[in-house]
Amino acid sequence: MTEEESRATLASLQQGATALRDVLNGVSEAMAQRAPALGRWSIQQVVEHIALTEDFLLASIASASKASAPILNPGREARIMARGADRSRPLEAPEALLPRGRFSSAGEALRHFLDRREKTLHYAASHLDQDLRCLVTSHPILGEVNVFEVLLLMAVHVQRHVGQIVEIRAELS
Repeated sequence: MTEEESRATLASLQQGATALRDVLNGVSEAMAQRAPALGRWSIQQVVEHIALTEDFLLASIASASKASAPILNPGREARIMARGADRSRPLEAPEALLPRGRFSSAGEALRHFLDRREKTLHYAASHLDQDLRCLVTSHPILGEVNVFEVLLLMAVHVQRHVGQIVEIRAELS
């Protein structure tokens, strides 16, 4: 893993946190609780899902095991970056990451996410000189992944849902 890749991933993770804070600016708790249509998530549910996913993926990084050699998958890395934030392809969240009202408000869910994102940023910043492709874990959709791929997923996941919040805000306005 190059230093450039590490720094770009760190910047993308930071940008995701900023984008989420920005898109929620001006959203009242009343608006955050309204779903745009039956069967659709509210803004609060989206933020809860983001927070739960950050917890889940951070835990998967913590449980990663060392591989004997880097696990290289440049095609998958490129697809993660190219398609990860693409809202035109619906994806089902794993059952454990579905919103179930674990937070009392969108603000509480946001604070939880930001706390966890700080831990993610600390991890990424403290491993800039290591090849995270040598650490392997699992992902509920992709199967075996390296930690670099997990960090890429964490970065684009937030961007995907920032787009969803933009859509919900437009529909509720």
